[in-house]
Amino acid sequence: MNTNSYSNSYKEAGVDVTAGYKAVELMKQYVARTVTNGVLDGIGGFGGLFELDITDIKKPVLVSGTDGVGTKIKIAFLLDKHDTVGIDCVAMCVNDIICCGAKPQFFLDYIACGKNIPEKIAAIVSGVAEGCVQAGCALVGGETAEHPGLMPEDEYDLAGFSVGVVDKDKILKPDTQKAGDVMIAIKSSGVHSNGFSLVRKVFDVNEETLAKKYDELGDKTLGETLLTPTRIYVKAIMNLIDKVNVKSVSHITGGGFYENIPRALPKGISAQIKRSDVQVLPIFDVIARVGNIPERDMFNTFNMGVGMTVVVDKADADKAIAALKEAGEEAYVLGELVDSDMGVIIC
Repeated sequence: MNTNSYSNSYKEAGVDVTAGYKAVELMKQYVARTVTNGVLDGIGGFGGLFELDITDIKKPVLVSGTDGVGTKIKIAFLLDKHDTVGIDCVAMCVNDIICCGAKPQFFLDYIACGKNIPEKIAAIVSGVAEGCVQAGCALVGGETAEHPGLMPEDEYDLAGFSVGVVDKDKILKPDTQKAGDVMIAIKSSGVHSNGFSLVRKVFDVNEETLAKKYDELGDKTLGETLLTPTRIYVKAIMNLIDKVNVKSVSHITGGGFYENIPRALPKGISAQIKRSDVQVLPIFDVIARVGNIPERDMFNTFNMGVGMTVVVDKADADKAIAALKEAGEEAYVLGELVDSDMGVIIC
């Protein structure tokens, strides 16, 4: 730890640089878990160095993604549990990257906080590292910024940035989709990291309401259910792409079915989904019931139990589902593509 750099004047203004050094020391053990062959140096430098292996890639294309955790982070504040939101942050970035068929290579995080409490910062980074391990990418650096007067001392915000690589000739080609192709759902782990402004309004979220239990949620409290980390699908999707001709992948995030599924469909093609075929998770039934939310709004805000969708030829559907299950994911046929300009048809 740096023992030579300190400023009493800056500390009196609300910024303790020595706390930052301690946080870095505490997080090093977590960062070490994410080291891959491309990492050239540890954290602490001005930039994260990563050597890209393009041995089997003829035309390397870099694919980048950035995102945060959104207001889900308020649940972490209220429960005083900070070691899972980092997984959400990684997931929101890498799950977008794989929609192009790209494999995430490295990740950087940014934490802004009212006061740097080293143990809390290290807990946040432990989640980021766990997310990177799940995604098979390296955590090559980041930034922790103390913002006294701008944020309450016990609050923080978290965002991230990831870069992946794909061979240009292997970028997924949604324009090859046609009527009769099958759309497969890959189950989510819950609300993931979207729609939490509505969730917090529905439940009037505070320590008391988060401690409440609902029959549909089993032994878990509402807070435990809501804080369940976003599932990371990188390894499963990459495994699938190796075995089946995947035409498109959609990450079902904010905007739900109606916004995200059409993003990976060509003009004139829509996804037709039977409402009865959607395996909705119990938490969404609770949200809809307690908040008296119309079903269309639910499907236009939440993932409803579907974290990702993939489109394959009808003849490949069984093989695709088997490959996803082999990779540890629950998957099923969600619907099929039809000639239409409606984008998504839930009937």
